[in-house]
This record gives sequence, C-alpha cells and structure tokens, in this order.
Amino acid sequence: MKSCGSMLGLQGLRLPPAGFLLLLPFLLLLLLPAAPAPHRVSYKPVIVVHGLFDSSYSFRHLLEYINETHPGTVVTVLDLFDGRESLRPLWEQVQGFREAVAPIMAKAPQGVHLICYSQGGLVCRALLSVMDEHNVDSFISLSSPQMGQYGDTDYLKWLFPTSMRSNLYRICYSPWGQEFSICNYWHDPHHDDLYLNASSFLALINGERDHPNATAWRKNFLRVGRLVLIGGPDDGVITPWQSRVRIRAAAAGVHHSHSNTDPSLVCDLLHSSRQSWILNLQSEARDRIHILMDTSQVHFC
Repeated sequence: MKSCGSMLGLQGLRLPPAGFLLLLPFLLLLLLPAAPAPHRVSYKPVIVVHGLFDSSYSFRHLLEYINETHPGTVVTVLDLFDGRESLRPLWEQVQGFREAVAPIMAKAPQGVHLICYSQGGLVCRALLSVMDEHNVDSFISLSSPQMGQYGDTDYLKWLFPTSMRSNLYRICYSPWGQEFSICNYWHDPHHDDLYLNASSFLALINGERDHPNATAWRKNFLRVGRLVLIGGPDDGVITPWQSRVRIRAAAAGVHHSHSNTDPSLVCDLLHSSRQSWILNLQSEARDRIHILMDTSQVHFC
C-alpha cells in the first residue's frame, strides 16, 4: 500500500471527518456474518475502491478501524488508478479493477464485501453489472454520483478553471471529453439529449439508453446480496448531493435511516421523467436496498 501526499495540488477527496465516521459502526454491522459460527466468527473479505484523485493511502483509517473492530478480516484497498490516473476513462478502470478483484473473489467462495467511495462507486456498479461471476454480498456506495455530477467542486474548478458549470457540457459531451472519467458521469439537466447521445458510460449503466447488454447487466447486478447507499448534503463531495441516493422512496419501498423527510421539498435534480436506475430494481430487490444519510435533513427525490 503506497502513500501519497497531495495529488496535482489537491488533497484528494478524503472521507469527511464527521458525517461518515458516525456511520462506520452501522457499516461494520453489515460486515457481520448472517449467523454466528459455533466456535469462531469468520468475516468475509472486504475490498475497498477509492475515488477521484485518491489512493489506497486515503483509506488507512478505515483499514485500521476494520482491523480493530473485526480482527482477522482480510481487507484489500486496491491500489489502481491513483491520483491523475483516476481521470482515465471509466470503462478502462472497470476492466482494471475487474482483473484485480477476480482472484480475490475466487479465493472467497462465501462472498466478499465491496466498499466504494465517490467515483469508485460508479466503477463498482459497472463492475457488478459486467461480471457474471461476481459473489459480492454487500455493495456499499459511499457518496458516489450514481445519477451523475452537475455542480461545482474543488477538483472541477481546478481541472476546468475557465469553464463554467453551464458550459462544461461542450467539453464533456464530445468524443474528446469522454476520454476523462468525470465527463463519463457529467449529467447536465439542461442538455439531456446531448447527454443521452454522448454518454459512453453513465447512460449505459443507468439503462437510460438501449444497448444489447442491458438485460445481462441487470441480472448480474442483482446477484448482489445488499446495496447500501450512503450520502448527504454535508459530505462535501458530490453536487447535487441527491445524486448519491436519488430514488422515489415511497414507490421503491426501500429502507432509510430517517423518517423526518419534508414532502414539500421537491428535488429538481436532473429534470427528467425517466425513473432512476435504482427504482428500476425495486421490484426485485427492495428488501436488499438501504439508504443512510449523515445529517438529519434528508430529502428524497
């Protein structure tokens, strides 16, 4: 596991010190075996995938926490596409991570847990869609832009200092722009047609554009035992924050950690009549989908 300081003048998209750390006890509960072993508890291996401009070093505290609370757990923080390499096209990253996780899964016939942060959550979701042989028991998505990114963050301002958010589609929705990972999930609600035509990644894994692998990908993804989406308005990673957990909660019947939602607030994220990818799964997987927030102000789209 190699360390890194700042990447490209940025400090990386580190896990927020307050919000998500409060959720770690619940996260660790998900890693417990379904039933205790008679003599010795055996934990399933944990695989961690980092986010944009991150590296395995960014997750040293999570690694320490798991080792302290669940001694003996085999935790692998994958050291691929670190720093600037995380800007590589996401399908290229999916293939790289697929080659890395396959032998880990092969050695764990009882299954593995997958924890993926920020951009890594999209990589993992695509990975689970294309791998018909995966044995992931829990897929935990930490602050990942599952419905796309549309907002100003520090790394976007650094990468495109002269491009305003409203004009970034001109870059991202071009063949050249799709060579950058962040453009693979840039979702400008004001240019939805361009997004659908140009997106080589997000529109496909969301099922927003027809393709011959759609049925197989859905079947593969549904092999996951549990899907856990974690995010909130104060995590400082993705804008708009609802992209991490966009769902019509009442229709989907999923579990969430708070019930004090304000029905008067209407999320205008990604002005579209299409249902979210997760809502399309609800008929078969509603009991396996969980949503957690890191603040008491939670609003479901």
